[in-house]
Amino acid sequence: MNIQERAKAPLPKFFRILRTIGLSLLAISGSLLAAPITLPAALVTVAGYVAVAGGVISAVSQVTVDESEVNKTGSSPKKYQGP
Repeated sequence: MNIQERAKAPLPKFFRILRTIGLSLLAISGSLLAAPITLPAALVTVAGYVAVAGGVISAVSQVTVDESEVNKTGSSPKKYQGP
């Protein structure tokens, strides 16, 4: 299963919630980083780390596949054949 098929495949419920949390963290930290006022350096640093964490959580959650839902729709995932 290539990355495009994985991104379009159904997600398990836990990873849908996790993806939403990651996107929320990314949005909050992005708004802190783009704030037009001067913020303390520690807050800006933490916001940068939270943005990276939110992006990683969202990306990993998006490519997680619910195998039972994929099998119900009739499209079976391809097995990895190696290089």
